[in-house]
Amino acid sequence: MIKAPWIDKEECISCGLCVDNVPEVFRFDDENKAECYDPNGASEDDIQHGAIDVCPVSCINWSTEPDYLRSFA
Repeated sequence: MIKAPWIDKEECISCGLCVDNVPEVFRFDDENKAECYDPNGASEDDIQHGAIDVCPVSCINWSTEPDYLRSFA
């Protein structure tokens, strides 16, 4: 199954853990909220352990939503 990390920006507190731990995948947007810009920049394992598992507000999850996945094509 194809999936990509998705961030609930309303829940994001801009702590920077995902950006610091997996900068190949995450960055801050213009509103200083984390965003996924390259879901293929790191392994699923690195994304899971370096971002999803350590997010203090649990706002990063895997998405299989086709429209979201197309945004990276």
